[in-house]
Amino acid sequence: MRLSRLRQELAHPRTSVQVCLLGIVGGLSAAALIILLRLCVEWVQHKGLALLTQYFSEDWPVMFFMPLCAVALMLIIAFITGFKHYRMGIPFIIHRVKHHYGQVPIRTTINQFFGGMLALAGGFVVGREGPSVHLGAAGSSFLGQWLRLPYNSIRILAGCGIAAGIAASFNTPFAAVIFVMEVVLREYKIHIFVPVMLAAACGSVLTRMVFGEVNELSFLSFAVFSEWMYLYLILLGIVLGMLATLFNTQLMRIMRFFRPLNMAWRLILAALITGGVGIILPEAMGASFIDVEHLFTEQPGTVVLISVLLAKFVLAVFAIGLGVPGGIMGPVMIIGMLAGAVLLLPLQPFVNVNELTSSFALLGVAGMLTAVLHAPLAALSAVMELSYSPQIILPAMLVIVPAYVTATQFLGNRSIFIQQLDYQNLPYAITSIREALEKTGVLAAMATEYKLFRDAPEKAIEDYLSENPTHIVVQQSQLELEIQYKLVQYDVSLEHNAQPLSYLQMEGLSAQTTLHEVYEKLKNSRSGAIYVYDSEPHEILGVITWNVLQTFLQRAQY
Repeated sequence: MRLSRLRQELAHPRTSVQVCLLGIVGGLSAAALIILLRLCVEWVQHKGLALLTQYFSEDWPVMFFMPLCAVALMLIIAFITGFKHYRMGIPFIIHRVKHHYGQVPIRTTINQFFGGMLALAGGFVVGREGPSVHLGAAGSSFLGQWLRLPYNSIRILAGCGIAAGIAASFNTPFAAVIFVMEVVLREYKIHIFVPVMLAAACGSVLTRMVFGEVNELSFLSFAVFSEWMYLYLILLGIVLGMLATLFNTQLMRIMRFFRPLNMAWRLILAALITGGVGIILPEAMGASFIDVEHLFTEQPGTVVLISVLLAKFVLAVFAIGLGVPGGIMGPVMIIGMLAGAVLLLPLQPFVNVNELTSSFALLGVAGMLTAVLHAPLAALSAVMELSYSPQIILPAMLVIVPAYVTATQFLGNRSIFIQQLDYQNLPYAITSIREALEKTGVLAAMATEYKLFRDAPEKAIEDYLSENPTHIVVQQSQLELEIQYKLVQYDVSLEHNAQPLSYLQMEGLSAQTTLHEVYEKLKNSRSGAIYVYDSEPHEILGVITWNVLQTFLQRAQY
C-alpha cells in the first residue's frame, strides 16, 4: 500500500518529500558504485604493475604490455556479455535518458564497469567520468526499475545517479548538477533540480568520507593577476577554441576511419599505440591529475611540456576514437591544463610564469571543456569549484566566451557528444509535446471513478448514461481467454445509420508509463481512451480519455 502511494506521488511532476528521498537514495547507490570503481582501479593498477615488474626488470616493457593486458581482459569480458552490448559512455546515456527514461541495459553496465576499470588501470588516456556517468545512471535507475516506479521518476533517478557519479568522481557537486542540467537533461525544472542537487551532495559526502576532503586538483590554485592580461585571455580563449575544434574533428575522423575494423582489433591497436608512445614518453600515459601535478612540480622545460601535451592529445584521440571504454572529460581537462601552461610561456618576459602556471591551467580547463562539450556553465562552475576561488569567474568568462564563439561560429564545431550520437545513429532529440507529456505518469492523470459493466445489455448502459452523462463508462467483455475493455459513449456522429451508443476499443498501458504513451495511442483518432493496469494486463486501475489528455497538453506549467 505504501509503495502504491509512493508511485502515485512520483507520477506527478512536482517537488515533494518523496522526490527528495528518491534523489538521496539514488545518489547514495550511484556514489557507492563509483567509489567501488575507484578502489578497484587503484587495486588493479597496483597489482598489475607489481605483477609486470616481476617479469621485466626495465620500465619500458611494463609500459608497453600494460595496455595490452588490459585490452585482453576487456575482450574476454566483452565476449562473455556479448559484443553487441558494447555501447557505453556519456553519449549512450544521453540517448537512454532522452528516449528510454534513463533505463540502462545490465550487460552494457557490466562492460562499462570492468572495461572502464581496466582502461583506467591500463594507462589509456581516458577519464573516469564516462564510467561514472554510465554506472551512476545505471545504479540509480535499476533501483527505480526494481521498485516499478513511474518512468518519469526513473528518468529523474538517472539524472540523480549521473550527478552523484560525477560528484563522487571529481568531488565537485555543484559542477555535477550543472553538467546534468546543461548537457544530459538540457532543461531546468525545479522538481528535477532539487533531487539532482541532493544526489550530488550525497555523492560528494561519500567520496570525501572514503578519499578525504581534498580533491585531486587542489594543487591548482588561482592567483590574481594584472588587468592588462585580460586582453591576452581573449586570445587564450580563441586558441583553446581552435584546439578543441581540432580535438573533436580528429577524434571523429579516427572513429570513421577505423569503423570497418573489428572491435577487438581496434582495442588492440589502441593498446599498441598507447604502449608505443609510453615507451618513449611515460608521462604521456594515463589521465591522472596526480601525474600533471608531478609534472608542474618539476617545472619542466618548454620542449617537455609541449611534448607531453602533443602526446596526451594523440593518445586521447586514438584511445577514445578506437572505442576504449573511458570518458572524454578527463583527457580534455588534462589537455586544457597543459595547453594553458604552454600558452602562458609567451608572457615569460613580462610575468613570473611559475606563479601563474596553475591559474592558466585552470583557465585552459575552462576553455577546453566549453568548446569540446558545449557546456560553458558546467566549465565555469567546475573551475570555480576546483580552485576554491570566486576570483576566477571573470577571467574564466573572458576565456570561455571567445573559446565557445570561435569553436561554434567560426569553425562550425559541435558538441562532441552530439557528434558521437549522430555517428552511432542514436536519437537524442524529442518533440516539445513528448517532452511535456513525459514529465507526468499515467497514475497522476487517470480517472479512478468510472462505471464498469461486465457483459451488460446495451439498454442498461444507455439508461445509466442518460442519468449520468458526464461519467466514464467502460464495458468489459470476455472473449475466450482474453478480456477486452471498451469505452462507451453517446454516438454524436449524426450519421444516418448511427446507433445510440458507440463502443471504442481501449488498449492497456502499464502504470509505469507516462502521458506520452497515451498520446501515441490516441493521437490518430483524437478520441477514445486507454486503461491503466499494474502487474496484470486484465486488472484495470483507471482510465485516461482523450479529453483528459488535452487538458494536460494545454497546461501552462509545462
